[in-house]
Amino acid sequence: MEQVVSPLILYAATGVGALGVMLAMPKRRGGIAAIGGLLVAVAFGGLLLGMLALAGPVGEAPNLFFYVFAGLAIASGLRMITHPRPVYAALYFILTILSSSGLYVLLSAEFMAFALVIIYAGAILITYLFVIMLATQAPSEEDEERLSDYDAVANEPVMASIVGFAMLALLSTMLFTGAPDLERSPYLETPGATLASQPVKIERMLLDPLREVEGPDGSPIVGEDDEIATRETGAGRRAIVDVEARLVGVSPRGDDGVVDASAVRMVSVPDELWPDDVQGTNVEGLGLNLLGQHPMTIEIAGVILLMAMLGATVLARKQVDIEEALKARQARRLAGDAYSTVSSGEVEP
Repeated sequence: MEQVVSPLILYAATGVGALGVMLAMPKRRGGIAAIGGLLVAVAFGGLLLGMLALAGPVGEAPNLFFYVFAGLAIASGLRMITHPRPVYAALYFILTILSSSGLYVLLSAEFMAFALVIIYAGAILITYLFVIMLATQAPSEEDEERLSDYDAVANEPVMASIVGFAMLALLSTMLFTGAPDLERSPYLETPGATLASQPVKIERMLLDPLREVEGPDGSPIVGEDDEIATRETGAGRRAIVDVEARLVGVSPRGDDGVVDASAVRMVSVPDELWPDDVQGTNVEGLGLNLLGQHPMTIEIAGVILLMAMLGATVLARKQVDIEEALKARQARRLAGDAYSTVSSGEVEP
């Protein structure tokens, strides 16, 4: 960690940033939001200077675009959580996502950049905007600038700032020091681990071409009844394949349709039949890891989003019911006034 930034500078910048965010939160009495933004800028600038002081002697200073995207991400993120109007906060969140995507592009993580733009800025946030506009009651002409109490005043700004920046300090420390005790994903252990989890891909890209290659005796190297051999592991059934040696395990399928696992033989794949793109990619490993080891996390995230949508719909329905009740009450009052006018004989013939 000392090779990237001094721990003292990191934790001091975290503390100053927490104080700045706490002051910039929406309050009944304004006037100190600008001071909070200034403190956040000082914290960010001090952290960058601390990183440059260590990166300068070895010539490892970040790219110029890193400072641009990082500054935009921090500024838009700060404005997102401090803006009193939800629609504008969502728009600032889109700017934060775009800035973060730029940082991912600088790290050659194009998949994460595209995923952020397509999923967050292109789908989820657009849905949030519709939900916010649906659940937010339109102001009248008399109090157009009036805000709800939960938008005008931040709830528990001190606790939120402390907890948020404490988590930021812990995650930054773990990022700089590493986590060697964490278990490595079985799909990313070796170059062939991701490929071994996709027997259908091996069948299509390796075995099908081998069925047309004849051996020394004139018979195909891989017969029509041969299939990819698999074995049971802690991460499920995996294909038997050696990427470095370019060997593929095959097993014959019996007359009853069951693969004979005891008759596994290793087949060498010639260099001209080994495609360059057969090896499992990082995107495939990420997908297998998410769906294979963390399916419940994805399900819980989907349930939370669904509950948020249903809650916004319920809130909007309550407002519609209230408006309908007010309209009915006003109609009854007008009808009563008209009846009183007719009874008193004030209506002109």
